Amino acid sequence: MTSPVWHPYQRLNPRPEQDPAVPRVIGGEGPYFYLEGGERLLDACCSWWCMIHGYRHPRLVRAIAEQADTLSHVMLAGLTHDPAEQLARALVRVTPEGLNHVFFIDSGSVGMEVAMKMALQYHILTGRPEKTRMLALKRGYHGDTSGCMAVCDPESGMHRLFSPLLPRHHFAPAPTAPFDAAPEDVEDDLAGLRAVLEQHHHEIAALLMEPLLQAAGGLNMTSPHYLCGARELCDEFNVLLVFDEVATGFGRTGKMFAANHAEVTPDIMVLSKGLTGGYLGHAATLATDRIHDAFRGESDRHAFMHGPTFMGNPLACRVALESLAVFEEEHYLEKIARLSRVLTRELCEDAELAAHPAVADVRVLGAAAVIEVYEAADLDGLRDFARARGVWLRAFKNYLYTMPAYITTEAEMVTITDVMKAWFLAHSGLLARLGKAERDAQVQQRQRAQ
Repeated sequence: MTSPVWHPYQRLNPRPEQDPAVPRVIGGEGPYFYLEGGERLLDACCSWWCMIHGYRHPRLVRAIAEQADTLSHVMLAGLTHDPAEQLARALVRVTPEGLNHVFFIDSGSVGMEVAMKMALQYHILTGRPEKTRMLALKRGYHGDTSGCMAVCDPESGMHRLFSPLLPRHHFAPAPTAPFDAAPEDVEDDLAGLRAVLEQHHHEIAALLMEPLLQAAGGLNMTSPHYLCGARELCDEFNVLLVFDEVATGFGRTGKMFAANHAEVTPDIMVLSKGLTGGYLGHAATLATDRIHDAFRGESDRHAFMHGPTFMGNPLACRVALESLAVFEEEHYLEKIARLSRVLTRELCEDAELAAHPAVADVRVLGAAAVIEVYEAADLDGLRDFARARGVWLRAFKNYLYTMPAYITTEAEMVTITDVMKAWFLAHSGLLARLGKAERDAQVQQRQRAQ
């Protein structure tokens, strides 16, 4: 019988009876999940980067059960409750200084929608109603809702099909200087950002960016100096700075938040994914006093008109508090540093991998690593190959990546990287359709064309 579940990002077979079987997960423990039939797979993606504590963590499971026995849900409009109050105070404590106000929502995409609405209304309330457009970066991804689709990369992003539906915003070139770039190496990137702001700042409400790690746009890893320069440019042109830390927050880049690498405070920050350790959908949009206090007033237009039914859900707030407690008490930043060293040693320092004719680049930042190939077809069949070796890996476009749970041991991390490298060794004849020199020439030609 064909399943009624409509899966995301998946082509549908013209013949339903030929739909491939989708693995059925029946449980999980630590960094592994279990399939019907007895397979145990090491999750190299931690379920879209959110299961940072792994599966069935006893403290998180217990927190949900205890909260459910007390209060599962109540609307946050005109009411409050302890888990929401406590979580808001905890987030103010751990995020960059100055983000003193927390608006809860139920997903990262909606968190970005809230950030955009907040930025536009801020400018209306402060006498700049013409600032109605956003500025985003090429190679960026901010979610699948309509507002977010409009600020994802309009050329290489996944939402081109919906362009007739979407409002038009402005885009700056994606930063190219790597994480360890010197300040002078970031000047060209910042010049590209300045050029857009000089031309359009009069109508731009906010600059939206994934700081340091443009995740679903291809794991582009960029420099903290770019964040510092972006902050200065936003201040110069009266444009708000919004950090989308849905993927980068809670340790993924090696510090608690990507903003910490540059010691920059954005005007607005969006958190999700690791917020609850992946145990329940939840998100938070944080704002500075400057933003929040602009909404003080007696007119109807001072009310922020957004209120998801499940915002501040007590279950989600309670498990988020426990997730943060585990993170801090069990020294997760040290765990992430160890994972990063293993990823660097096993991938970046592997000369054979770097020299493979299919490989365009290998890069690591914190607990995130990617092997970029020249052609997406070079990764066809990767998922089944990894599954046969006990690892759950998903490639997208021409990127083979891992973002493991932070509890992954060194031995388990080596298992993941060994499978990633084994793919290229096992398929060296198939993938080496062109010599590396020819591949490099093709890439340079494409860059010149862009």
